[in-house]
Amino acid sequence: MRILGIDPGLRTLGWGVIESKGSRLSHVANGLCHSDGDDLGERLLSLHNQIVEVIAEYRPDQAAIEQTFVNKDGAGTLKLGQARGVALLTLAQAGLPVGEYAPNRVKKTVVGVGHAEKEQIIHMVKLQLPGCLPKGADAADALAIAICHAYYGGAKALSLREVRA
Repeated sequence: MRILGIDPGLRTLGWGVIESKGSRLSHVANGLCHSDGDDLGERLLSLHNQIVEVIAEYRPDQAAIEQTFVNKDGAGTLKLGQARGVALLTLAQAGLPVGEYAPNRVKKTVVGVGHAEKEQIIHMVKLQLPGCLPKGADAADALAIAICHAYYGGAKALSLREVRA
């Protein structure tokens, strides 16, 4: 099963694709989508178009995205939510089942603690996906989200596809 993980962001959206075969995980690709444009609509369209390209190139079977957390900056949270909404719409248009995970659950799954630092996430992603070189912290987060989905969402989704005679 091929999983696309997305770490939403308006300026920089991280993505990572992994392959899950039983309990074995392997790195396929990762990268960053940088929004272009002068106004919010153009920037969101830019993110949409880049996600469409990633989906077309790597053909994931499923996707996973980080849930939005509310912080002190309400305007920033709203903008993050808009970028997340565009990512969810793009994934739905591609017909991908999507798992959504809280940031603390992703960190606890990959690092072992729910309040891990960026450096710890990058380190553990590299350990769990040998040969992987994340293109930035957001790409490492996206790979961590995909890993979390492989453990929690992937098995459930596979069991739903079983056909019994």
